[in-house]
Amino acid sequence: HNSGENVNAAKKAGERERICVIGGMEVTSREEVHILALFDEASELEALQQVVYKNLPGTNDGRMYGDQVVVNEDDEVIGFNKKLLMGATEIPLYEIVELIHRLKGLAIASHIDREGFGIIGQLGFIPEDLNLDAVEFTAPPQRDRVSLTKDFPMVVSSDAHFLKEIGRNRTRFLLKEITVDELGKSFRGEAGRRIMT
Repeated sequence: HNSGENVNAAKKAGERERICVIGGMEVTSREEVHILALFDEASELEALQQVVYKNLPGTNDGRMYGDQVVVNEDDEVIGFNKKLLMGATEIPLYEIVELIHRLKGLAIASHIDREGFGIIGQLGFIPEDLNLDAVEFTAPPQRDRVSLTKDFPMVVSSDAHFLKEIGRNRTRFLLKEITVDELGKSFRGEAGRRIMT
């Protein structure tokens, strides 16, 4: 959370294993809502990270919370992140979404079916004027939750925190290529791109 420092290593490892990795960061807003930011370009993600780090108070205590390692593509530790990544930034939710869009990224409300750090669990609703590109569920959504999403495109993913959880739930897309631009077109139903159910 709140860091993209391991994205380049993940992309290099993905290239080696012939897996496409899209760079991103799950940002914690001032309201303690998680927003997933996805980018095609490393420079865009780095620009978001600079703003997040400037607005992320606290220092990590490795003895209490564990080390926050920065690794290379071979999973070798090359450094430690001293920011308190588990904390909330001082950036309001609306500003995070606007910043992601200014940097040419997609903004997705993370795991809205979870109480902790999901937008519905934190706010009780999804503001209609919040310019989200999509909302994410961690399991196929139940009817009462779908009604809370208004007209936002919906995706299902594993929100994996452990290797065994990867692919537990997923969404299929009809795309020309695997890019953030193409994902955005699928969210909007443009040029034949779409989310497949």
